[in-house]
Amino acid sequence: MTAKKIFVFDDNRDILDLCTFILEDAGYEIRTSESAHEIEKQVLEYMPDIIFMDNWLPELGGIQATKALKSHPRLKHIPVIYFSANNDISALADEAGADSYLSKPFDIAALEEIVKQHLS
Repeated sequence: MTAKKIFVFDDNRDILDLCTFILEDAGYEIRTSESAHEIEKQVLEYMPDIIFMDNWLPELGGIQATKALKSHPRLKHIPVIYFSANNDISALADEAGADSYLSKPFDIAALEEIVKQHLS
């Protein structure tokens, strides 16, 4: 069985490394990016099963990046999990059109749980 693919967008290298470590350990294939530059192209090249989207991204914020993906005919089906330390993360996730959200700092169990929910 091929591993499910997860794409994590975050401008914080430490968070990307942490997510990679946790999710690879759980048996997923991971790609990360520190920028939402050409977001559609980045996602089309990988075609992940799920995407984590940080709110603060260089060039294109998480809201714009999520909207771009959700308006793309080949990408709109991919669940996007909004990923932020903002207090109003649920409002931001709604505005972006994300499928769900995960507050930072997150615990490992919560990260694995939200992935399972959206990949089952």
